[in-house]
Amino acid sequence: MTVADDQPLDERALSKLKWRCRRGLLENDLFIERFFQRHETGLTVRQARGLEELMDLSDNDLLDILLQRKNSDRTVHTIEAIEVLAMLRNQAHLA
Repeated sequence: MTVADDQPLDERALSKLKWRCRRGLLENDLFIERFFQRHETGLTVRQARGLEELMDLSDNDLLDILLQRKNSDRTVHTIEAIEVLAMLRNQAHLA
C-alpha cells in the first residue's frame, strides 16, 4: 500500500465512481446509495479500487454476496474489495 492509496478521492474521481456503480437491480443500488451516503466524503483511492472490483461482478452475483447467499471467496479477490464488501454489508444492518 502506498501513501496515495490512503488519499481521499477527488471530486472528479468520486463522480466517475458513482456513475460506474449504477446497477440494473434496485436492491444493489440501495446498498450502494447507502454506502455513498455514509462514506463518500472519506472514500480513499484504495477503497475505490475495491469498489471497482465489486462492480465488475454481475448484478445477481453482487446481490448474492451482499446478502451472503453466496460465498464471496470465489468472486472477491483483493483485500480492498473485501474491505468495501464489509462496508457495504454493514449498511444493511444500519438502515
